[in-house]
Amino acid sequence: MFTILYKKCLNLAAHKSSKYYLALVSFVESSFFPIPPDVMVIPMVISKKNDFIKIFLITTIFSVLGGILGYFIGVFFFDVGMQIVSFYSYEDKLTNLKNNLINSEGFYAWLGILFLAGFTPLPYKVFTIASGLIGFNITIFILISLVSRGFRFFIVSYLSYKFGDLFTQFMDKHGSKWFTIVGILIVIIGILIYLIF
Repeated sequence: MFTILYKKCLNLAAHKSSKYYLALVSFVESSFFPIPPDVMVIPMVISKKNDFIKIFLITTIFSVLGGILGYFIGVFFFDVGMQIVSFYSYEDKLTNLKNNLINSEGFYAWLGILFLAGFTPLPYKVFTIASGLIGFNITIFILISLVSRGFRFFIVSYLSYKFGDLFTQFMDKHGSKWFTIVGILIVIIGILIYLIF
């Protein structure tokens, strides 16, 4: 199923209405769809280099809007939210989150987790829904989503624009590891800045 969806997204990247499809995929991926929009972003930027800023903005804005949908699924549709979370095998990890958020350490831990989910290959949709389930502050949720998703999609768009097929080959081999390492480094730097100041 994932292979079929992956190929379908690649085909949509070459469609004349690809920007509309990119907006749709970016939106639904943040709440339930399993294929990340990067699959469309990379070939679209390579074929339409002058549009790389537009492609980055479309992906970021609609990804965050989809994240807000995921948040409200968690708030208002508990059973649906838990089914999606269970599909990605994260239900056990959410058991004690609400209690942990009572103290400031739990709050900052969730901030870091949410940033990593938006930036790395972690299933962002699980954490958008979980944020709604645990009643995380929606304003902070939107800000963190904008920063993490925007940072991720800008890097993907810019490097696709700059290096084209070389970047595609790199992402196929090392993309998950690269995003994870960079994301963890950013969180560590954020923690150090917080502790110092």
